[in-house]
Amino acid sequence: MLLARLLSKELNVEAQLAGTCEQALRFAGNYAYDASREAHPAHRAHRHRALATREARPTQALTMADIKIYNVDALGKPLGQYSHVTRVKAAEYLFIAGMLAPGDTFDAQCSSVFAQIAEALKSAGAGWGNVVQFTTYLVHSQDIAKFMAWRLREFPRLFPNGAYPPNTLLVIDRLVQEQFLVEVQTVAAL
Repeated sequence: MLLARLLSKELNVEAQLAGTCEQALRFAGNYAYDASREAHPAHRAHRHRALATREARPTQALTMADIKIYNVDALGKPLGQYSHVTRVKAAEYLFIAGMLAPGDTFDAQCSSVFAQIAEALKSAGAGWGNVVQFTTYLVHSQDIAKFMAWRLREFPRLFPNGAYPPNTLLVIDRLVQEQFLVEVQTVAAL
């Protein structure tokens, strides 16, 4: 069901770019497309009605997500710069792949990773206030203290309101290449 929705959205975008659903299906690699349908007068009339309807609809304004980040007293104080819960009401979500960056030190890699996340957020018209969750992967348990120190130093600048998104921290065997020490995956609400 989710895959069908994603494909439907992707095809809809391609249809808008291409001008017709048939062209979008061709771009998507659907070789069952029948070009003779497009030449049929009834099909052409239907397509023109559909395009006119789409053009007549008003453009929807983007709404801002309602994001509430908080801690639950019954869970105790968080062990670092994160919160227990993010509650979100949003029309759209942004899923940013785990970011990696080369660097000679853990701090250098961490700074570059978060700079890449900032660029990904910016590309969608978002910022740090849109982040609702991080998942962090470290390859050395000894780097947990470095990661906590980096967040303690940098997060007040990134999140000036002090509402730090939840973060799941995992220590794993390795990342895609051995040079990488940290990877951060991000979810944001728009």
